[in-house]
Amino acid sequence: MKMRVWFSGGLTVLAVFAAACVALASGASSRVAMSPAGGPIEIFVTVGQGTGGSIVIAGAIGDYGKVLTVGANGKPNPNGHFVDVTLRKGTFKVNKTELDKATNAARATVESAATCSFGGTGTGPITLSDGTGAYAGISGTVTTTVTFGADGPFYASGPKKGTCNMSENAKPLAQFSTAVGHGTIKFG
Repeated sequence: MKMRVWFSGGLTVLAVFAAACVALASGASSRVAMSPAGGPIEIFVTVGQGTGGSIVIAGAIGDYGKVLTVGANGKPNPNGHFVDVTLRKGTFKVNKTELDKATNAARATVESAATCSFGGTGTGPITLSDGTGAYAGISGTVTTTVTFGADGPFYASGPKKGTCNMSENAKPLAQFSTAVGHGTIKFG
C-alpha cells in the first residue's frame, strides 16, 4: 500500500500540529508551576491511629499527601489542635481548634455499653495558613465534618470487671475517623 503525502499543505498542517503540541506542553508545565488561583475546595482526610493520616484535596487545589497532627509546639501530638499538611506541590498548616471543640462536644449518634462501641459526627471550621511552595500565601476557612467510630476495651479486673471502660485514659481497641470539608481558599 502506497501512502500519498501532499507536501504543499501537509507540511503546513504538520507544522501547525507541532506548534500546537509545543504550546500545549509549555502551557501545561507553566500551569503546574503556578500557584492555584483560589476558590472552592473540598478536602477528604482519612485519619490514622495516632498522629498521621492521608489527605486528598479537590477544586482550587488538586493535590494529595499526608497530614500530621501536632501540638502548639509543632511536635507530633495525637491530641494537638494543629495539622501539618504535606502535599506534592507544597505544604500548609491547619488550625482545627474550633473543629476539636465541636467534635468533643458532639454526642454519639450510636453508643452501646454492652458492646463497648460508639460512633458519631462533629462539624466545625478549620483555618488554613502558612503555605509553602504552590500554597504560599494560602488562607481560608473550611467547614469540616468528622465522622468517627470506635470499639473500646472492657475492664479486665476490679469491681468494674466486664463493663465498658469509657474513661479518658482508655485506649480504643479499634477506631476509624474521616474528615470531609467544604470551603473557599485564597492566596496572597
